[in-house]
Order: sequence, then C-alpha cells, then structure tokens
Amino acid sequence: MKPKSKARAAARLAAVQALYQHEMENTPQAQLLDEFHRHRLGAEIDEDQYADAEVAFFDDVVKGVLARRDEIDALLTSKLAQGWSLARLDRTMLQILRAGTWELLARPDVPTGTAINEYLDVAHAFFETRETKFVNGVLDAVGKQVRQ
Repeated sequence: MKPKSKARAAARLAAVQALYQHEMENTPQAQLLDEFHRHRLGAEIDEDQYADAEVAFFDDVVKGVLARRDEIDALLTSKLAQGWSLARLDRTMLQILRAGTWELLARPDVPTGTAINEYLDVAHAFFETRETKFVNGVLDAVGKQVRQ
C-alpha cells in the first residue's frame, strides 16, 4: 500500500472512531478534532502504534459527516430493508455507513470502488463477514444513487 493510501486508510478508521465518540458522548466537534490530533493520530496507545493519518482528510470526513448528518441519515434510511431503522444498527456500523456515504456524496475525487472498499476494510476491523456484506450492499446502493 502506498504511503498516501495508508495515511488515508488510517484517517478513515480514525474518523469512524471519532464519529463513534461523538455519537456516544456528544463531544463537541472542536474538542473531538483537537483530541484526535493531539492524542490519537499517529500516536502510540497501549503499545499499539497508530498509523500516521492524513489529518486534513480525517478532518474533512468528521466535519463533513457532522455537517450533513440529517441528509446522510435520510439517504441511508432509504437504503435499509423495510422494518429496519438506523436506530437498530450497531453504533459503530452506523458511523462506518455515515462516513462512507459522506465520502460518496462529497468526494468525487475518490473513485466509488475505492471509497466502498476502504470502508469495507474498516468494517472488517470490527465485524464478521455477514456485517461487512451488509456495509457493502448499503454503500453500493448509495453509490449507485449519488454517482450516476
């Protein structure tokens, strides 16, 4: 993996973690970004070395998802099977779907397949195959709608 794509992958994973923290603790955006900049991105925590993340990309994803969350959630809701709601989804999975949807909506410079595959990699860090297939299906449906 090229250094830039590795840094982007690390930024995506960190963005999902930051969005999860925001969801669970309602951490204000400025505090959230500052905490990740100072303590998480490229840091060592409990002897785990965190990869150097592309900070500007991390900021873009977090700020973008928070700014457009209602729009993103409406789009995601439209892709869920009847009887399912975002409230039923695992909180981590929801952040993966939000970040992936934002990237498909707002970053035309990132190819559709790349965006989806990157968030599948993030999903693999947290979930088994069945859940990652779900993430793939939802993001694929979003991509088909927002990228004609």
